[in-house]
Amino acid sequence: MITQVRRAVTVCCLGAVLGAALTACGDGGRRPARPGPSAPSATTASRPPTLAPGPAGLTPVFRHGPRTASDKTVALTFDADMTAGQGPRAAAGERFDHPRLIRTLRALKVPATVFMTGRWAEEYPDQARAIGRDPLFEVANHSYSHYAYTDGCYGLPVLPEQRMRSDVERAYAAFRRAGVPEALPYFRFPGGCYDRAALRALTPAGVTAVQWDVVGGDAFATDAGAVARQVLDGVRPGSVVVLHCTRSAAPATERAVRRIVPELRRAGYRFVKVSELIAASGGRS
Repeated sequence: MITQVRRAVTVCCLGAVLGAALTACGDGGRRPARPGPSAPSATTASRPPTLAPGPAGLTPVFRHGPRTASDKTVALTFDADMTAGQGPRAAAGERFDHPRLIRTLRALKVPATVFMTGRWAEEYPDQARAIGRDPLFEVANHSYSHYAYTDGCYGLPVLPEQRMRSDVERAYAAFRRAGVPEALPYFRFPGGCYDRAALRALTPAGVTAVQWDVVGGDAFATDAGAVARQVLDGVRPGSVVVLHCTRSAAPATERAVRRIVPELRRAGYRFVKVSELIAASGGRS
């Protein structure tokens, strides 16, 4: 399973393979222990849905929603990540595609989930806050540092196991400082790489790990048509699509989205946030 996950994100993490220190911006369950900057109170009816713990109480992993042909839903997710480190891209910083990509999603009325690193929120607090306050979007956790949570993850620096939980919590703290009103208890592993030890380390954080079943292939891609075709060919009911939202690392994404959205709608798909897919899964991964 882990081998399959790592193979799926080869395109997504091409920049890390090249040794860049700053990579591409790229249900009924238990109440999470640390669900984000502004957790709903115990009396709030609309708590963020999470999955039940996995085997041996490990962090649950969500990959896609129900494969229901009568309700064809799909979730577009966008990674906004920055990796601490050295090198020319780390010095220059990523450039957020907020003016075009987010404006396009709003114009098309497409709900989306943004998996954000803490460092990204610190670099772009105004944009992070605007996304978090827009009811069309939801913000989730992509770690603070974008360091790998297991060895051999496309050249990413590896985070020691004893620091994994604090890295997640540090990201939530960064979201609070940026003014994100509520970051959900969902976590995406940098590079999509994880193992049993990582799942065990994050169990006290109370998050649901969110993977995907469709790789957009937009990292460093310049052919928007190719990105769109890859998504359109891979989507099934309940799919989670992984894309990116920094212009420097994913220059074709906004153009691809303008092709993906109408095509999927013509095919009968309805766009939802990850939280809706998790809620529809009934607490099962």
